[in-house]
Amino acid sequence: MTKIASKIVPALTFGAILLTPVLVSAVTVPNNIFNWWQGPQAVHENCAINNGQAVCQQSSALDQVTVTSNYAQTKYPIVLAHGLFGFGQIGPINYWHGIPQDLGSNGANVFVTTVSSGNSDAVRGEQLLKQVIAIRALTGSDKVNLIGHSQGVQSVRYVAGVRPDLVASVTGIAGSNTGSPVADAAQLVLINPLKATGLDSIVAGAVNFFLSLEGVASGAAADAPQDIVAANYGLTTKGAAEFNVLFPQAIPTTPCGPSETQANGVNYYSWGGTGLMTNAFDSTSYGMVAASLLQNGPSDGLVPKCSSHLGQVIRDDYPQNHLDEVNQVLGMVGSGPGADPIPLYRQQANRLKVAGF
Repeated sequence: MTKIASKIVPALTFGAILLTPVLVSAVTVPNNIFNWWQGPQAVHENCAINNGQAVCQQSSALDQVTVTSNYAQTKYPIVLAHGLFGFGQIGPINYWHGIPQDLGSNGANVFVTTVSSGNSDAVRGEQLLKQVIAIRALTGSDKVNLIGHSQGVQSVRYVAGVRPDLVASVTGIAGSNTGSPVADAAQLVLINPLKATGLDSIVAGAVNFFLSLEGVASGAAADAPQDIVAANYGLTTKGAAEFNVLFPQAIPTTPCGPSETQANGVNYYSWGGTGLMTNAFDSTSYGMVAASLLQNGPSDGLVPKCSSHLGQVIRDDYPQNHLDEVNQVLGMVGSGPGADPIPLYRQQANRLKVAGF
């Protein structure tokens, strides 16, 4: 029983860690708010699924930034896809804290998407595909550059797999491409025992209800499907393996080995971190340390280092944990070289620009 309990505690942190940004009530001020009267202005757009349809709208005036360079001005729009328990924007809180604004100030055309906070890779992928098609219609662009974080990597891989004609590049950040031991533990210690007792539907229903409220707050419809059990399964070692049979593009053929960097005309990139306690003032760092106890090697707390590999690996050991990689919570990341994630997105946009994407 002690052995099981030692796994239950880290597993329980799995949801709590990722839900923390949603629960944070702090109101933050964009870096360039005091330059709002200057031009030209850049405003990223937030997209979501509403009543089954993809809808995009400009972010608030508070998110306007002054365009100061064309360093990140890619040929195709940049589309950001969030991970499990994620969202696009809720009030002043953006899942990609400060990242769309920085990309916009450097000339990028950015779209922040919202899919079901918790559901299977296929359901979320189809929702993202609808938004990509809408973005294409709005911009007149033939293709997009997809960037996904965590389970969002499976979402962007899905879109690139079923509609490669719409995608110039895929960038995966801390994707659970070959599974996560944390998801394995949640399946073994929580989901399976609950299913055996018949309590799984009650617990899952409660979580799904909360995720539905989160979806409404972020602009998605109240009827956006939520299925936390299906979401977790997709992140397990077994679930990831099944997904990779359908979408093998850019997955290493051996653990941590090399892989193709282009497939069906789509160019693949990835990066990840191995930081844990990166900021003592950020309570989620402690959760990352707890979750890392389930790992057999270096990880960002939730995703093993090698599991993040996809296509051209830019780097897999940034001093960032799983939330640092999207500048959460509210920018409380570590310090030192490579700790700040915002420059990484800017550099990736420039990398795509130079490559002609």
